[in-house]
Amino acid sequence: MPRRFVDLSIYLENDVISDPPAYRPRIEYIDHRATLPELVNFFPGIRPEDMPDGEAWAIERIDLITHNGTHLDAPYHFASTMNKGERAMTIDEVPLEWCFQPGVKLDFRHFPDGYVVQEADVDAELERIGHRLSPLEIVMINTRAGERYGHDDYVASGCGMGREATLRLLNAGVRLTGTDGWSWDAPFANTAKRYAETGDASVIWEGHKAGLEVGYCHLEKLHNLESLPATGFMVSCFPFKIRGASAGFTRAVAIFDDALLASTIAQR
Repeated sequence: MPRRFVDLSIYLENDVISDPPAYRPRIEYIDHRATLPELVNFFPGIRPEDMPDGEAWAIERIDLITHNGTHLDAPYHFASTMNKGERAMTIDEVPLEWCFQPGVKLDFRHFPDGYVVQEADVDAELERIGHRLSPLEIVMINTRAGERYGHDDYVASGCGMGREATLRLLNAGVRLTGTDGWSWDAPFANTAKRYAETGDASVIWEGHKAGLEVGYCHLEKLHNLESLPATGFMVSCFPFKIRGASAGFTRAVAIFDDALLASTIAQR
């Protein structure tokens, strides 16, 4: 049976608001003619007109942070420790087996922007789709933010995962999660309102901070989750290997292959 691939990643691009202003990527495109003087310097004696069409190579110069585009957060991003006191893993230390596992999609698009998903919400969705979590499954939440990518309100859109909801997944053996929102947690503007009302700092980044108890990774800024079924696919999301970093870029992909899925489940 042929495999079918679904791209779950957004672009790295200049003109779409995918991050707050201070964190946005910046890409400089350098075309074939602009690099011709560089080529000439590499090969003394060559003349520009010797090259076909007077062209050298196209390259791009990119100014990024490791959290631009679709990326995988390492436990080190959340805190300096994980698992109740262990040194937190950086992205180059994340086990590769975490990054290629059966996927599960939880559909939370009905929740309003800023809603904090609770443990009961996770249980209700798992019951709705008739699924019991298994260790190392990659659980991704489909929020309203997915449909707002490319719009000015993307960063402020979607629900987020609360501490107890996150721990519900982690205590079932899940070690890699994901969201199509800008953050695993609720948008910062909503969290700021909750903090202003309560003065309770535990509401700040509560889903991320669950990693203090159980070390885990999550994908942020996924795309196309609405095109996926709840189960029945593999997820591949190997991160770029950046020494000592808090995250790594990834081309996250859903893979549909009944034989591959059956084989992977049988080995667990």
